[in-house]
Amino acid sequence: MNNTEREIWIDWMRVAACLMVMVVHSTEPFYLGGEGSLLLSETNAVWAGIMDCLVRCCVPLFVVASSFLQFPLHYSTGEFFRRRAVRVLVPFAIWTIFYAFHFGQPVQNFKDLLWNFNYAAGHLWFVYMLVGLYLLMPLLSPWAEKVGKRELQVWIGLWLFTTLIPLIRDWLFGPSAVVYGPSGLPRQALFPLWGEASWNGYGTFYYISGFFGYLLLGLYFRRFVGSLSWGRTLALALPLWLGGFAIALGGFLRRVWTSTGGSFPFEAPVDAAVWWETTWCNDTVGVAMMTVGLILLFRKIRSGGGFYRRVLLPVSQASYGMYLGHMAVLVLFAGWFGGWIGDSLGFWSAPAIILSTALSTFLTTAALSVAIRRIPVVGRWIIG
Repeated sequence: MNNTEREIWIDWMRVAACLMVMVVHSTEPFYLGGEGSLLLSETNAVWAGIMDCLVRCCVPLFVVASSFLQFPLHYSTGEFFRRRAVRVLVPFAIWTIFYAFHFGQPVQNFKDLLWNFNYAAGHLWFVYMLVGLYLLMPLLSPWAEKVGKRELQVWIGLWLFTTLIPLIRDWLFGPSAVVYGPSGLPRQALFPLWGEASWNGYGTFYYISGFFGYLLLGLYFRRFVGSLSWGRTLALALPLWLGGFAIALGGFLRRVWTSTGGSFPFEAPVDAAVWWETTWCNDTVGVAMMTVGLILLFRKIRSGGGFYRRVLLPVSQASYGMYLGHMAVLVLFAGWFGGWIGDSLGFWSAPAIILSTALSTFLTTAALSVAIRRIPVVGRWIIG
């Protein structure tokens, strides 16, 4: 799109989501470490929950932005995949190779890349998920062009029900059973629901769960949600966001205190942290509520002045490269600010380290990504 055709609010939302991702990753050292799960103090537990839950809908916002702009398809399936390959897969391949050398043992990393991403660069999972959605878009586009408002609401309602399923499983089964896949990463064993069994993981709601719903949300906002007044926007957005935040944070803190009994420091295998995160996973109701609330607020942004054109738009255009490359920078800032600030600020040390790390990473990667993207031809291969 040229600047007169752009959805300005999407650019603001994409840049905000990029910063939010960096806050998420800056928070992880405050509950991950040691054997996998490590909480050094009650203060760290509280701040880890608050800071992470504040920004947990960052990835869904990226998916909604992509859906809003790309779905249904504006051109042929072949052209769509060609454009997405250049924009998404080429930069992804370059950064995957970079991380293979940057983190861990290169020879083993390249062997593992045959099957999955480099787990030391865990944020790359996002690209695999996004490619999966791209594979669905051509199949669903004819339907998306014709679907009515009421019908789409029904499908979104069914998807919203699936966001309760992780919580239902947890309520029924608890954290006791953990299974380890080929990667060694644990996942909670599934309590079988609605057609699932030990020999069948494809239950009734399997095909309409996960990020599929955010694809539908992008379509719904594009086709059926008009301009709302500020009063109406706030009346909808604030309860949704606050309610979602309370579900995500309350669930995290309850699980932490169940595990630790209020005794710190606490160290355990990583499956403890997997369980703590249950209520802030992307496919849970709290995160879905926060996502809708923030979309409503971002849609009110109309500012397309000088700051937007000269600063925010170039950062938005480079945001994919920022996402891919930020972990190489973030680990350096996390170590530096963690050592410099330490516990010197007492109760406020954790948020000071998290925000300093995230903001420094954001500014650094924004400047580098915008500059690299301006290199003719090669820049867009690297940044997207």
